[in-house]
Amino acid sequence: MNANKNQLWVQTGSLAVGFMVWVILSSLVSFIKEDIPLSSGQLAWVTAVPVLFGSILRVPAGYWTNRYGARKLFAISFLLLLAPIYWLSLADSFADLLIGGMFLGIGGAVFSVGVTSLPKYYPKEKHGFVNGIYGIGNLGTAITAFSAPVVANALGWERTILLYMILLGAFVLLNFIFGDRHESKTATSLGEQIKGVYRNEKLWLLCLFYFITFGSFVAFTVYLPNFLVSHFGLTKVDAGMRTAGFIVLATLMRPIGGWLGDRFNPFVILMAVFGGLTASAALLSFAPSIGIYTAGCLVIAICAGTGNGTIFKLVPLYFSKQAGIANGLISAMGGLGGFFPPLLLSVIFKLTGHDAIGFMALSEVALASLILIVWLFYQEKLGLASRIVEQTTQGMIITNPQGVIQSVNSQFTRVTGYTAEEAIGRTPSMLKSGRQDAAFYGRLWASLKETGSWQGSIWNRRKNGEIYLEWLTINAIRSDSGEVGYYAAMFSDMTNTGLAKEA
Repeated sequence: MNANKNQLWVQTGSLAVGFMVWVILSSLVSFIKEDIPLSSGQLAWVTAVPVLFGSILRVPAGYWTNRYGARKLFAISFLLLLAPIYWLSLADSFADLLIGGMFLGIGGAVFSVGVTSLPKYYPKEKHGFVNGIYGIGNLGTAITAFSAPVVANALGWERTILLYMILLGAFVLLNFIFGDRHESKTATSLGEQIKGVYRNEKLWLLCLFYFITFGSFVAFTVYLPNFLVSHFGLTKVDAGMRTAGFIVLATLMRPIGGWLGDRFNPFVILMAVFGGLTASAALLSFAPSIGIYTAGCLVIAICAGTGNGTIFKLVPLYFSKQAGIANGLISAMGGLGGFFPPLLLSVIFKLTGHDAIGFMALSEVALASLILIVWLFYQEKLGLASRIVEQTTQGMIITNPQGVIQSVNSQFTRVTGYTAEEAIGRTPSMLKSGRQDAAFYGRLWASLKETGSWQGSIWNRRKNGEIYLEWLTINAIRSDSGEVGYYAAMFSDMTNTGLAKEA
């Protein structure tokens, strides 16, 4: 168990470092633009490019984690990040910032490493909480958002960036020393893993949901520092502290969201998440005062963090055999959800002079997600009922009030020999053996009408003509108004029992 705990904290710390590096440019852009002239469009691209490449790289990162293990992936990623950090410390043009920012995406891609690796060490009932704890590594963005402007005030933004090389080197050593050398690995090819998941509609629904929740978190993280300075006239340090507060709240809600997903129905939790995002984004679209704007952002932080934790509770349940590629695709979509909004808001602001349309778009997409969650919730309930019916050891027949068969299960076919296609649309009289007289069936229907149920033994005939004895239970299924909507009959074959011989 100690080895498991080591992996949780080593990987959570590694995620925090990766995210600290990932948001360097968005946290220091207010300082950088004083030395490197940047238009509003260029500013948007400088902050968005690390998000874009960090999102795209999450897919191979998840796959490679399954193939080579978290220890190697974290260490190699941090070694690769040393070069762009040094490059950015010498940057003096928009092109330099774009090139360096592109490779900073590696810091965001490491998110796929832990969500793929850590569930291997814990039972399924703890996956939500464990992934939520790992998600605390998102605090790395808050640490940079808060500390980088303070350090840059004292040392300059170039030296501030260089300091991250020391941190990266330390975590390369940490992973080599404490990382799990014996982590279980999967050798399935990337193509085979993609084929195993891409036709599953639940994958794309989870991608959409994470696109909204994690996308909101990332978008506000990279958008708020410059927005609070330009729109509300706050100081750069004050804007950084407020952004850090947003990040801390969203990050702390992530393990809570995972725990709630473990404890309660995850779909119900996500209904509350998307309802909150819909309302708060609509509030921000009215360009409120700083106080109301702060309240709206805090609600978004709570909902986004809770949703992030809950969604990754669902991933191992649906994709245990393709966890690497599924985690990579879903987390990539979440990162892309943070890439587009800052660019969209920049274009909207240039065209209209305000950001209301962008916030309203977030509200509408969150509302659409809420509708989809409600639909998926009821689909899951129907699917559960269907699986129970199919996997029961008893035969089952569902008829309408007139006795016409509407549905049968596979056990019905095994006992009677009739397929569903042969039975649906006919009545149970197709099974009559002739051993019971009309009075018997009269008493059966009288009991159903008076009490809503009947049970007893009855001789029926299989498709091949063989007569068999079954124990039959029939119940009336009533609507809310009390009207009989269906009759459900369940039966067991008793031909080879002592009761059949006595009969």
